[in-house]
Amino acid sequence: MIKYQPVSSLKSPRFSGIKTFMRLPQVTTTDDIDFAIVGIPFDTCASYRAGTRFGPASIREMSCLAAKPYNPELQVGIFAHCSGVDYGDLGSVPGYIEESFDLISEGMLPLFQKGVVPVAMGGDHSVTLPELRACAKVNGPMALIHFDAHYDTIPEYFGKPYNHGTPFYHAAKEGLVDTSHSIQVGIRENLYGEEDLDNSKSLGYDVLKAVDFHHMTCEEIVARIKERVGDKKAFLTFDIDFLDPSCAPGTGTPVIGGVNTVRALEVIRGLADLNIIGYDLVEVAPQYDPSNITPITAAGLICEFLGHIAYKKKHNIVY
Repeated sequence: MIKYQPVSSLKSPRFSGIKTFMRLPQVTTTDDIDFAIVGIPFDTCASYRAGTRFGPASIREMSCLAAKPYNPELQVGIFAHCSGVDYGDLGSVPGYIEESFDLISEGMLPLFQKGVVPVAMGGDHSVTLPELRACAKVNGPMALIHFDAHYDTIPEYFGKPYNHGTPFYHAAKEGLVDTSHSIQVGIRENLYGEEDLDNSKSLGYDVLKAVDFHHMTCEEIVARIKERVGDKKAFLTFDIDFLDPSCAPGTGTPVIGGVNTVRALEVIRGLADLNIIGYDLVEVAPQYDPSNITPITAAGLICEFLGHIAYKKKHNIVY
């Protein structure tokens, strides 16, 4: 029996009610659920344009339009197989990074301990580090599937360890991820210096740069990711600036030459049978996008993540 599922938009108009993701019940529970949507409205680590603290609220609002329960490409109804809730937002201390990271890790830990799949909405990309700390505490080092325009593996920023460009340096150094099974996809940023080209490589990450991605078929890209990850437990993190700014202008550090939503969706759907135990989508800054294209896109992508969870349950894929 599916305990938690959305309000039907055929019985209650989509513009009514309190805005939760996909109109799910807002319940802070780990009981009787397969997944939890979690907001992490924190952007103290943004380096230039702040505002991703408003990302979760904007995604929730647009999810009423962009997220529907049946995925025709995966041929699965999310709530035919899954129970899920909008878990609400985790706490933070604005302006205080380490204290906020502690709160985020503490908030995520019960979900991993109960085997619930968290699907988090950032927030700047620094929030993935405390998520991974919580995940690794329960599951040990995992594979990382990282979609982004940026490596996010610089060791420090202004002589300080934490910034939204540093999380996967620290994740590797802390032993949270198994970099030999991890891959960064879509990278195309200009760098501070030539030495930054080797940051990810020296940590052990595989890197599929955008310049190569654009010359590959989606089938080839999916095969590359699957070969790298294998049957390892994995965490998937999706920075919205992986997409080209024409598809997602509402982000703090847009980079030209990105991927369109058609290709992104095809690649994401191809990963449905991987052993992914946690997801996040970060760096949505709605104030830079009055059209709401970016939160609409983010909500659609998160719905694809939920499709993964239902797909594995439907087909009894167990690792």
